[in-house]
Amino acid sequence: MPRTEFATRFKARQQLLGAFVKTPTSHASEILGGAGFDFVVIDEEHAPIDRVTTDQILLGCRASDIAGLVRVASSAPSAIQSVLDCGAAGVLVPHVASAEIARTVVAASRYRGDARGFSNSPRAGGYGATGMWAHIEAQDRDVAVVAMIEDREAIDVIEDIVAVNGLDGIFIGRGDLTVSLGAKSASEPVVKDAVARVMTAARNVRKPICVMVGSVEEIGPFHAEGASAFIVSSDQGLLRASANRIRAEFSAAAN
Repeated sequence: MPRTEFATRFKARQQLLGAFVKTPTSHASEILGGAGFDFVVIDEEHAPIDRVTTDQILLGCRASDIAGLVRVASSAPSAIQSVLDCGAAGVLVPHVASAEIARTVVAASRYRGDARGFSNSPRAGGYGATGMWAHIEAQDRDVAVVAMIEDREAIDVIEDIVAVNGLDGIFIGRGDLTVSLGAKSASEPVVKDAVARVMTAARNVRKPICVMVGSVEEIGPFHAEGASAFIVSSDQGLLRASANRIRAEFSAAAN
């Protein structure tokens, strides 16, 4: 099922389609799963979503056979452990601006040799039905750990970050990166150069790359440069786009 296959498919750099979920309900993940999306990213960083809501959305993901990842609010180990216990297929961790932060994130996400606190009593462990070592093996194998590269400081040490053992891939946060670099838009050369350096570093160590695109037309160029996982909008953005289209069609039909 996608929730356990995501890490395998992501690390194999298969083309994957996803969207952010920003509304505190399971409905969007169920709809996107039914539409054939590969994954959603539940947004705890920029949306009114807490642990209880994340738990409910992840249940919706399982019901609709779609991988549920979580963009946690911070790199704090407690934030990471919380969503993994709820059964997340992986984490997107914001502002990973150094190899030290990347190592901390990996440690918080892994049992063997690292620092994730053990419990098989939540959903991830089948509420206790999965034995200790079977749970440890499955979680360390199936959970995807993705660093968000979105700071000027990260660009200077990107080769060190992507080389961190146990880090499964990177997400390029072009919005934050644009702000951090003091650019007016992501189309400015300074941002494009930074993105190109990140993608080159990831390709050199064969780490998968995830990007958010403004439209499906952007997928081709990014795929040619090595990106394989694509986040196209969010549940709110998809609703807004559909609402605007229908409003325009209604106005045209009414005249």
